Amino acid sequence: MKRIRNIITFVALSSLILLGCQDDDNSIGNIVAPSNIVIDVEIIGADAENPNGDGSGLVNLRVTADNVISYKFAYGDGTTQIVPTGQFTKRYTSVGLNTYNFVVSAIGTGGLSTTATTEIEVFSSFDDPEAKQFLTGGEGSSKTWYWAAAEPEHLGVGGIVDISPDSYWLPTFFAAQPFQFAANQSSACFYEDEFTFSMDANGQVTYVYNNNGGTFFNVANQDIVGGSVGEDRCFEFDTSGTSIVSLFPSEQNLPEGQSTGTVMNLSNNNFMGYYVGASDYEILEISDNFLRVRTLDVGNPVLAWYHIFTTSPPESDFDTVYNDLFFEDNFDVNGAPDPANWTYDLGNGTNGWGNNEVQNYTSSADNVIVEDGLLKITARKEGSTYTSTRLKSEGLFDFTYGRVEVRAKLPEGGGTWPAIWLLGADYQTNIWPACGEIDIMEHVGNNPNTVLGTLHYPEVSPGAGNSASTFVPNATTEFHNYIVEWRPDGIFFLVDDTLYHSFDNNASTPFNSEFFFILNIAMGGTLGGDIDPAFTAATMEIDYVRVYQ
Repeated sequence: MKRIRNIITFVALSSLILLGCQDDDNSIGNIVAPSNIVIDVEIIGADAENPNGDGSGLVNLRVTADNVISYKFAYGDGTTQIVPTGQFTKRYTSVGLNTYNFVVSAIGTGGLSTTATTEIEVFSSFDDPEAKQFLTGGEGSSKTWYWAAAEPEHLGVGGIVDISPDSYWLPTFFAAQPFQFAANQSSACFYEDEFTFSMDANGQVTYVYNNNGGTFFNVANQDIVGGSVGEDRCFEFDTSGTSIVSLFPSEQNLPEGQSTGTVMNLSNNNFMGYYVGASDYEILEISDNFLRVRTLDVGNPVLAWYHIFTTSPPESDFDTVYNDLFFEDNFDVNGAPDPANWTYDLGNGTNGWGNNEVQNYTSSADNVIVEDGLLKITARKEGSTYTSTRLKSEGLFDFTYGRVEVRAKLPEGGGTWPAIWLLGADYQTNIWPACGEIDIMEHVGNNPNTVLGTLHYPEVSPGAGNSASTFVPNATTEFHNYIVEWRPDGIFFLVDDTLYHSFDNNASTPFNSEFFFILNIAMGGTLGGDIDPAFTAATMEIDYVRVYQ
């Protein structure tokens, strides 16, 4: 197929613009305006029968000039771009035969620039009216999208076909759980994003990204905000402005049924909420209120990122499936905890209960008592040692599945490590972590007001856990409900009915047999850390323990 190429040379007709002072600056050498601009326009697929191209809208642009440092291209469709090399393949996406006024600014030393223009007439036949309708609501309308935070896989990553030939269309490397990023201050901005698509009477779609001040950046793509901090996190970032949305056919060759085949480009290097350097998003699924897209990581192009959006703002309301009260202790009888419900682990265990903890557990009223309608577990400094209590329901109340609610106020002080948790009842024969452990609440006094919810099982333990945290501003001064909803198909962690961590349970995990409660305050150890030398005593107060099935 013959390609038609227009080469236009600009010399005397170029306009000369001087930016800044005319004085010579020896640090940059002689100040000379760019000259002899040559624009080479090659319309892809053009021949004698199709002089304006094959319908792809693709145009190869090559610009040269003397005494030039860089170029700025204004494509004539509302988009601009800095092109240091002077070479770029542009896709014009307005459907039909259209003429664009292409403007080049050749930038030289000292800020001098010379401009040149030419007209480009190109034909584009690709369009996706359905995608435009769903994105915007139709001509003259706008629609705002949000992260589908309640959906599993609302953010995910997988490999391209080169490294994941059997699953390159799926987020197999990582898939976010519902509201996974809401728990931490460093990532909570993620769910505040608003993405608005609009369409004018001519069918042109535009895009505005309102990040409400902060954008969640991928760890490997943080150069734009000053360099990597070693983790994904939120940064203040200006996303104001309107982008042109261009649609073009996908070239990723995903399996049939895995994509709509349409890619949208957001001009001005704009993006959709999670920064991986990309502006092209392949539309995998779209409906009136559901949008799933895929984009390639610019910094690491073997990775494909997946996003899910919805037209409803994120809400972390959680609907329980368990409503019948099955067990409760309201701690309304003063004295020792009810022996029908509770017994004790005593002493220092093996290797400080496996965690280098320093406390000695007792059943003394100095360490555990029920009074004023509350269970009070107190860790105390006793000379050069520490005492506390580890209360448990082993052999008295064991259960499988249900909604667990424990209303508690946590102790404060460096070195305290309170926990409300469940342990597999077969732990003596099915040695931990094979028996499984569900940590409903852990708190580290050296990191106050951050609450952890963690699962331990063979695939992630020992030495680690499937964990998430949430910030509870007044955890040591106010009571809060610490909740786990334990189902055959999932385990969900909440504080005051706000979900912050979830886990896909199945028949292969240890979380399908009987477990029992443990309530304790440890001191020091692998998680508790250094104990404040001024520590004397701290108490965890529990209003009630309830299980619904």
